[in-house]
Amino acid sequence: MSHVKGLRCRECGEEYPAVMKNTCESCFGPLEVEYDWSEVDVSREEIESGPNSIWRYADLLPIDNEDSVVDLGTGFNHLYEADNLADELGIGELYILNDSVNPSFSFKDRVTGVAVAKAIEFGVDAVGCASTGNLASSVAAHAAKANLPAYIFIPDTIEKGKITQTLTYDPEIVPVEGNYDDANRLATEVADENGWGFVNINLRPYYTEGSNTMAYEVAEQLGWEAPDHVVHPMAAGASLLSVQKGYKQLEKLGLIEDGDVKMSGSQPEGFPIAEAVRNDEPVKPIQEYETLAHSLAIGSPADGFYAKDAILESGGYAANPDDDAIIEGIKLLARTEGIFTEPAGGTTVAGLRQLAEEGRIDDDETVVVNITGNGLKAESTLSEFVTVPESISPSIGEFEDRKQRQNNKTKNKKEAVPGGEQ
Repeated sequence: MSHVKGLRCRECGEEYPAVMKNTCESCFGPLEVEYDWSEVDVSREEIESGPNSIWRYADLLPIDNEDSVVDLGTGFNHLYEADNLADELGIGELYILNDSVNPSFSFKDRVTGVAVAKAIEFGVDAVGCASTGNLASSVAAHAAKANLPAYIFIPDTIEKGKITQTLTYDPEIVPVEGNYDDANRLATEVADENGWGFVNINLRPYYTEGSNTMAYEVAEQLGWEAPDHVVHPMAAGASLLSVQKGYKQLEKLGLIEDGDVKMSGSQPEGFPIAEAVRNDEPVKPIQEYETLAHSLAIGSPADGFYAKDAILESGGYAANPDDDAIIEGIKLLARTEGIFTEPAGGTTVAGLRQLAEEGRIDDDETVVVNITGNGLKAESTLSEFVTVPESISPSIGEFEDRKQRQNNKTKNKKEAVPGGEQ
């Protein structure tokens, strides 16, 4: 299937065989999968005749044995034309790639699917991860299907709803006191000690390749063209880099004409990558943080430096919405496009609004927003920001009275807006 030459250090270029390894021994830089693209011969027609999942792009992924694939049906999600949201924000042409409909309800199924397939090729006894929630459920789901033990390390502060979903797959959950970075450090030690395949640690070079498929799907559904501008959520920064890489690989293979895409990121207020872009300063890790968008809450982003450079070199920018704006972003997406997303998706929509208001989106751009998780994952958090209306008796008279009160309230609200009804 694949044409992997090996692993290569992004910093110093040192090359390694394709093994379970994520850090360069010479300079501690991150390792990436290196392909022999001259050996890849795949056409648009061959891809279009493939399965309706990420595995239609198998020739562009680092998997050698198709029997190792654990296919839960991830990907090839519908690209929505978001005309209502575009009108609300004053954007000319806007699309949404809705990854909240993947099997475990987030985009993490893309990266996990690739990493677990690679773990099976390596013959590991168990898989695992450090996670802020979405990845935990995805790894547990894939491990269940593959009949592999799964060890999931989570900070003990994540939403109860995400733990509930993960627990139903029956993995070994290890809540760790502290934040994601504390859980990640312990998971790294455990993976090294036992030789297990942890998808976002020692399998990370293969794992990040899964996010490339977001670019592949968007380009295919746009008629084999890249959009002008992508707005993507940021945690560690890796998936933004992978999406950008995906467009460039399609261009390299002649599947699209131009892979240059303006990349913009959105991250909760105070987090390192967005602040570095906005303040034109180095990416500074933070130790203390709090946000509703727990799945983006990484204080020491592994790919932050690279993500900042990728954003600026592409001509993009970064947004940093606060929690109030994130909640409004969730409600705006639901109200205009009928898509219920979690706080990470709310961060992306709020970021899109911020970028539009700051004049960072050109009138003639085709814009794609990547929505990466489902709102049902964060119901316990979101329930604090909605109000259940008072009940009425089963009487048509009471219903008519209630309708009149609502109409009066709407009219008063419009009159209170400057330039509203006179």
